[in-house]
Amino acid sequence: MTISQLPLNALRAFEAAARHLSFSKAADELHVTPAAISHQIKGLEDRWGLALFVRNNRNLTLTDKARLILPEVSEGFAVLDRAVTRLTAAKNPRALTVSSAPSVAAKWLLPRLHRFQEANPEIDVHIQATNQVADFTSDNVDVALRYGRGPYPGLHTDLLLEGDLFPVCSPALLEGEHPLKEPSDLKHHMLLHDDSWRWDGAPALDWEMWLRAAGVTDVDPRRGPHFDGLTLALEAAAMGRGVVLTTLSTAGGDLEAGRVVRPFDLSLPLDFKVRFVCPPGALERPNIRAFRDWVVAEAAASG
Repeated sequence: MTISQLPLNALRAFEAAARHLSFSKAADELHVTPAAISHQIKGLEDRWGLALFVRNNRNLTLTDKARLILPEVSEGFAVLDRAVTRLTAAKNPRALTVSSAPSVAAKWLLPRLHRFQEANPEIDVHIQATNQVADFTSDNVDVALRYGRGPYPGLHTDLLLEGDLFPVCSPALLEGEHPLKEPSDLKHHMLLHDDSWRWDGAPALDWEMWLRAAGVTDVDPRRGPHFDGLTLALEAAAMGRGVVLTTLSTAGGDLEAGRVVRPFDLSLPLDFKVRFVCPPGALERPNIRAFRDWVVAEAAASG
């Protein structure tokens, strides 16, 4: 069989289904129906005269023959994806698209981004603020700042920021009738809640968890207003409306500017961390290498 005779669509269907062990998930990834995936794979099996999957009710497993070819098929498509990515980058070498969680983008990246732009005026940075995990092959994204547990197999990663959880408030709350000096003083102040962290797999960054770790039992962890976004919750805290739980990745800019302060030293370690992520080989591009080196240095300076 020559290159021109390769059934690329069917091979792509096989690779996605083998990776997910699911026709439905493969269909979602390739934007087709599960029936189309099944049809493509059946065509491959008929063409080669061998079975690729064992279908047991709703369970899907690979045959020994399928396991034999899967690594090379996956690598082949990865090479094609990298080639297309390089071609796209060559069309607009100035552009750099960064995917980031909205709170990290607004509260950590944005206050610092001017320094990168001043040092690299030839690079046009585009920020995509989203909690969805970027797909480097289909979302037109060059790099990402991911907040999660990791690891991210097959991708280049750099640890930027730990995910320690701590309260912040306006400096004004350190004074007055009921100054914040120790965690038990929170009973005199409003608790602010950020609900935007509650996507699949993220930890519940709630007051009940933090107060338990602090050994505080006389503060109701449920009271206080809720916000659908840490940016709003941090603004309320900066205005002196109460105390909010946050991380360095989202409050670093406000802490450096003095808009909020940490009233206590206690931090609650989390498994979730902020990492720089990009496809393998992407650091060969000068604009991606420049951004990676800059963001690693900024994280080291702010940590």
